[in-house]
Amino acid sequence: MIIDMDIRDAQQEKINPIQSITCRLLGGFLLLAGLAHLSVLRQEFLAQVPSWLPIDGDLVVVISGIIEIILGVGLIILPGKYRVIIGWATAIFFVLIFPGNISQYVNRIDAFGLYSDTSRFIRLFFQPVFVILALWSTGAWQAWRQAKSGKSTGG
Repeated sequence: MIIDMDIRDAQQEKINPIQSITCRLLGGFLLLAGLAHLSVLRQEFLAQVPSWLPIDGDLVVVISGIIEIILGVGLIILPGKYRVIIGWATAIFFVLIFPGNISQYVNRIDAFGLYSDTSRFIRLFFQPVFVILALWSTGAWQAWRQAKSGKSTGG
């Protein structure tokens, strides 16, 4: 299981400077997006909440904003031993919010400067990129592959 990985192994995972910079940039992006959820872009984010969700859309925006802030801060400041866990949590978060992007496309909702079906469709391809960036930049994908193959980084 992903979360069952030995923390000592995750702590010793080394990521290169490009991964580290990408991790922090992704964290900054999430932090700013989370703050925007709670303030200036609240209505834009509300437009993405699928109508079929059985909870109040504004509550979804607030909760997702808080989660983005937590993940963003985690990606920026948490030490290496937690990097793999925060990477998986961020990737899972990106998967969980993807239905909002799909809803925006299917329901032809204008938000975030996406005022055409083409622009909303193209945006759908960015979510998998964010998942990949979260896993790659934190070393989570590498740690999972090593755990799957039975390799250990020592400890």
